Order: sequence, then structure tokens, then C-alpha cells
Amino acid sequence: MTDRHDVVEAPAGLDDRIPLPAAGRPRNARRPRRGLLTRATPWLFLAVPLVLLATFTYTPIANMLYYSFTDWDGFSPDRHLVGSANYTELFTRPDLFRVFFVSLFYLASGAVQMVLALYFATVLSFNVRFKNFFKGVLFFPYLINGVAIGFVFLYFFQPGGTLDSVLRLAGVHSQHLWLGDPKLANWSLAGVSLWRYLGLNFVLFLGAIQSIPGDIYEAADLDGANRWHQVRYLILPGIRPVVSLAAILVVSGSLSVFEIPYIMTGGAGGTTTFVIQTVKLAFQFNKVGLASAAAVVLLGIVLVVTWVQRLLVPDEGVDLT
Repeated sequence: MTDRHDVVEAPAGLDDRIPLPAAGRPRNARRPRRGLLTRATPWLFLAVPLVLLATFTYTPIANMLYYSFTDWDGFSPDRHLVGSANYTELFTRPDLFRVFFVSLFYLASGAVQMVLALYFATVLSFNVRFKNFFKGVLFFPYLINGVAIGFVFLYFFQPGGTLDSVLRLAGVHSQHLWLGDPKLANWSLAGVSLWRYLGLNFVLFLGAIQSIPGDIYEAADLDGANRWHQVRYLILPGIRPVVSLAAILVVSGSLSVFEIPYIMTGGAGGTTTFVIQTVKLAFQFNKVGLASAAAVVLLGIVLVVTWVQRLLVPDEGVDLT
């Protein structure tokens, strides 16, 4: 009786073309393990971005949370813990939360902005003349610096300026205080915001529309679908995740407006937004602790709104077939 490792016979017809396991060697020998450097390579690539993210994002947020529980004025080396006093003051002073009503103007502007961006993206996704020119015209305002836009529209809205001149050509001869009248100032600023950020949503929608496979449009044409049917049954369902993203950006942007109203009016005439008020609390009234609490509340509101929006409009896969 022989041991099974002593004699190894090759199958008939194969001869020595297939190497057979040597005596005493396990048939399922493990492969050599990857080296430590190979396993650590992805983390080496992620090290620098993670350090930058922690340094310039998470560390400031942690400091802001800490400052929100202190009475720090921004200059003194002493920081006394005051517990939730800053949050109590923030929620018990109506004037600090009344500025959120200003965000409604920008929210309405954002809704109009999404509708216009979707319209232009849909039209320019088809074969129309000079569509590349119109794409550039629509996206160009988003590339301009916000400070430059603010100064340009200061001259546009000033009494007797560009807007009043255009209205006179149209037969309207009365002048308006576009930035001085509380009834008109916020609408004027919201219009500037609409003009500036229209290009961003336009590019998002256009990219989503162009990502829909062309054979689906061809099949729709063969089935007799017109342009409206393609928009309703192909484009709108196909870009639903991008529309959801754009809605999140509009809502969070309307709550955190700062650049345009700060440059054009400085928050005067009832145009103060929550961010402008927070900046004034920190740098004009030296209440960094209270301003930090306001920033934490704003961050919480944006996160809650985003979470609710994701619950109402979940990001599901879209099947157009």
C-alpha cells in the first residue's frame, strides 16, 4: 500500500505538458500577500486632500462650535464659557430671525431661475442655430466675480441710470429708487442673483439632458413622439436627480446670500440677510460668540432642509426603457 503523495500519475494524453504538484506540497497553496506599500497606496493619495479638508473645513467648524458657547469678542485672549446663553439670545430676539424673511425673495428668484434654466437647456439641447453662442451667453455671468457684478449693477439701478433710461425708451418716465425703496430693493437684488446664477443651473440641466442616450430619442421619433412628448416622458424623468440637486442648491443659496446685497446695499433698506447680520455681529459689534451661534443655526437649518428634501424627493434610479 503506497502513500498518495508517493506516486502521481498524469492523465492520459497530457504527458508532461501540465506541471503536477510535487510530493508534500499542498495543492491550494496561497498566493504571496501584497506588500504593505501596495495596500497603503490609496491612503497615500488621499492623505493630502484629507489633511486639507480637516484643516480648512472640519477644524474651523469645530472652533465655531466652541466659540458659540463662549462670550469671545474676537480680540481678547480670554474666552469665558457661557453655556447656551448665545443660543437663548438668538431664539428670543425676533429681530435676529426676522431677516430670514428676506430669503423668501431669493427663494422665489431661485424658483424662476430653475424654470428658465430648464427651458433654455431643453431648447438648446436640440439642433438650433447659434446654440453654442447662446450657451456662452447664458453661462458667462456665472464666471464674473461677484464684486464686479455688484458694482456694475449699482450703476444699472441708480436713479437715472441704465434701467431708467431703458424704461424711458419704453415710455415709462417715472424714476424709482430701485435700491433705496424697501418695496423694490429686495426684488432688485434677487433679480441680480437670478441673472448671475442662471448659468450654473443651465449647465447642470444641459449636461444631464445630453447624458440621455441618443437611441432613446430615435426610438421616440419612430414611435411618433413630438418635442413636447420627448420633454415630458424622456427629459424630465431622465434629469430628475439633477433637478433635485439644483433645488438643494437653490434653497441653501437663498438662506446664505451675502455677496450681492452686502456690496450693493450693505444690508440697508431692509435688505439684511442672515449672513450679513452674522458678519455684522462678529466684526461690527464684536460678538463673535453670538455670531458663531448664528452660523451654527444656519448650518443646522441648511442640513435639515436638505435632509427633508431628500426624503421628499429620493434619489432613485431612472429607467427610460
